Amino acid sequence: MLARIRAGESAAFAELVNRHGPMARRVAVLSGAGSDADDVVQEAFVKAYRALWTFREGAEFRPWLLRIVVNESRNLHRGHSRRSDRELRVARDGARLARWPDPAELAVGDERRTALLGAIRTLPVDLREVVTCRYLLELSERETAHVLAVPPGTVKSRLHRALATLRGELPDV
Repeated sequence: MLARIRAGESAAFAELVNRHGPMARRVAVLSGAGSDADDVVQEAFVKAYRALWTFREGAEFRPWLLRIVVNESRNLHRGHSRRSDRELRVARDGARLARWPDPAELAVGDERRTALLGAIRTLPVDLREVVTCRYLLELSERETAHVLAVPPGTVKSRLHRALATLRGELPDV
């Protein structure tokens, strides 16, 4: 598909946007863009398009794009330490849409999910980002490393620290 885009086929870029747009939006929201997520994603796609000719042949496109989205989200709110409640609502709604539990499980699950997402929100930014990528966005460790522009070992160590912190705050979850 990238070869078609590089050849000037605009429909191929539209396919690329349709394929990766929803995930890019989720990443933007969970990275703190909130209500500006659509603008962040649009800017990320524009930057990706402009840089497409420098994209390394054979590399994975999705992690590369999501890294641009994360960087754009960081640029949008550089210096802000608090994330909006919107990102938690999106994560909660996304998790709720993933499957249909029975009513009793739903009642207990909502309470636990709210506690877990609240605890994730209190993590330092570097730990929150790695948990978001790995568990909320279900990226691989390699993709997470690429998106966050850190070595894979850093992803593992941050995940270890984040999970230890969450276990301490939520012993029954």
